[in-house]
Amino acid sequence: MAIAIALTIAGSDSGGGAGIQADLKTFSALGVYGASVITAITAQNTKAVTGVSDVPVDMVTAQIDAVFEDLDIAAVKIGMLSRADTIAAVADGLRRHRPRHVVLDPVMVAKSGDRLLQREAIDALCHELLPLADLVTPNLPEAAVLGDWRGEISEADMPAIAQAVRDRGARAVLLKGGHLGGPESPDLLLTQEASQTFRAKRLATENTHGTGCTLSSAIAALLARGASLHEAITDAKAYLAGAIAAADRLKVGHGHGPVHHFHAVWGAE
Repeated sequence: MAIAIALTIAGSDSGGGAGIQADLKTFSALGVYGASVITAITAQNTKAVTGVSDVPVDMVTAQIDAVFEDLDIAAVKIGMLSRADTIAAVADGLRRHRPRHVVLDPVMVAKSGDRLLQREAIDALCHELLPLADLVTPNLPEAAVLGDWRGEISEADMPAIAQAVRDRGARAVLLKGGHLGGPESPDLLLTQEASQTFRAKRLATENTHGTGCTLSSAIAALLARGASLHEAITDAKAYLAGAIAAADRLKVGHGHGPVHHFHAVWGAE
């Protein structure tokens, strides 16, 4: 029986909690074969990022072409792309190979609030990649950058912010409301046809490293398996909730640890 295949295009997290490593773990946990294109190498652990080295653009292109020329890629998840020329290379690759589903997680703003991308890279992301994405999954600070939104954000602002991101070219937007605080985390899906809010109970744990990567890669994996967009988001959020709820069982590192990608496989021991 042929297995569904998904591709992650993102940076490597040496600590294993986010980026390429989180994506491949998520694909595997959800029964999807994972391929990868590495765009950057980071030196990091649960406490800090101590170094970043970008992969040369020609090697990014070579990885993309090698994967697509041999594997039947059903869905692509795109994570952080730090440079404008890397973004252009990825966009060119998507136009050449035309994958069936593209999920873009625009990793642009650090937890500290600092922007991770230069202005030219943000412009390239908006012009080159947003129009190629079936779904873009920004958190509120990232959506504020994409939609040129200024000032404080409340849940009441989320429809307008999501529409501002859609207006930049994305077919659908899943605006993540985790930064709002409160007992629940509301995520708003906006498509051309409708909007829907997905609510999840906020779980008390410090081990949430890689949640954004995990959600977007779970959606991509489920799309690769044939789910509709609504089904993929619903099931991906349920998977992530289980991974967060079980995160404290891992006891990995001494800082903000990862979620438990294999919570349904490894059992409670």
